[in-house]
Amino acid sequence: MMKKALIGVTIAAASVLGTAQADDVKVGFLGGFTGAIESLVPPIYDGAQLAVQHVNDQGGILGGRTLVMPSGDTACGDAAITQSSADRLINSENVTAIVGALCSGATIAAANNVAVPAGVVMVSPASTSPALTDLDDNDLVFRTVPSDAFQGEAMGNLLISKGIQEVALAYVNNDYGRGLADAFEATFEAQGGMVTARAGHEDNRADYRADLANLSAGGSETLVVMAYADGSGQTMLRQAWEGGFFTQFVGGDGMVGSGLITAVGADAMEGTIFTRPGTLDVPGTAVFEELAEGTDVNADGTFVSQSYDAAFLLALAIEYNGHDGREGLNEALRAVATAPGETILPGEWEKARELIAAGEPINYVGASGDHEFDDAGDVPGAVEEMVVENGSIVSQGFVGM
Repeated sequence: MMKKALIGVTIAAASVLGTAQADDVKVGFLGGFTGAIESLVPPIYDGAQLAVQHVNDQGGILGGRTLVMPSGDTACGDAAITQSSADRLINSENVTAIVGALCSGATIAAANNVAVPAGVVMVSPASTSPALTDLDDNDLVFRTVPSDAFQGEAMGNLLISKGIQEVALAYVNNDYGRGLADAFEATFEAQGGMVTARAGHEDNRADYRADLANLSAGGSETLVVMAYADGSGQTMLRQAWEGGFFTQFVGGDGMVGSGLITAVGADAMEGTIFTRPGTLDVPGTAVFEELAEGTDVNADGTFVSQSYDAAFLLALAIEYNGHDGREGLNEALRAVATAPGETILPGEWEKARELIAAGEPINYVGASGDHEFDDAGDVPGAVEEMVVENGSIVSQGFVGM
């Protein structure tokens, strides 16, 4: 069982859990342990660590070696911190591949400045910006979560279906916020809705009241916020409620966290609508939920199942590749994730290892869905509606598939 205390040490020190030995195989984890999504990251990290545990508990990797996961912080897209952490993982820790990053800007920065030049595969469980699709990455950047081009479309259609015809649109001014806002606005207006005011903003400011006043001047009662639960999104919603600027709130996946309700207040958040990438109803979903029972892993947490899949897929790809070097890992990743082949479900490491040793093809069907990567490293997926009810964020089912 993974302990929260160990995760706390990792966050504080951005170091390896345990002492890595010379024969260990390393897959790094790059995430925003501090910054705008810090409350969302520990469960996501837990998901990846559960995959590592399953590998090690079932005989290890590459003939019995131990899989370890050094970690690094990005502060959710701080360019200097991101590059430093990526550089340490790739050039000092000598990781074979990376789970991450999480925030889209961090993934783009780490890929462009460090990972792609070094030939390192990255698989993000949470970077949803459409900008990743067009990244010049030499087929090294993948994700187990669908693009916001899909989520934005689903959100636009959802609000129209609820009779919401006018909204004010606020977004954090980065790759994630702009991409999701653009996708949402295009669909919402194509379906007859009106964005009465739109404004980007910088994260981590103390006061957004002037922004909120300008946004509310358009006359809409609904505020859509594309930002982060521990950053500007939290502050903006709290000040919007306190100032009486809006009566209905809507947020994207970066806002889906219980800490947001605590910070803003259950009464203020009641009825708030969120969307996030959902988990498709595939055989691996129920299996993952069972595997998570009795551990610290929240199987229903935002991006948790996607994180497990990213880590397990990379382990499968390394085993399939036959060595812990970086060359050829992208092709191996596509091979283990693509039909046809014997189905491998979450936790089935020993079965996969035996099939690979026998030269048999495998097809991983994960906790969050089938990961049939397209040419850009993107996957199809589903979008889930979440609504705040009595102080809790409750799933309302899928709204886009």
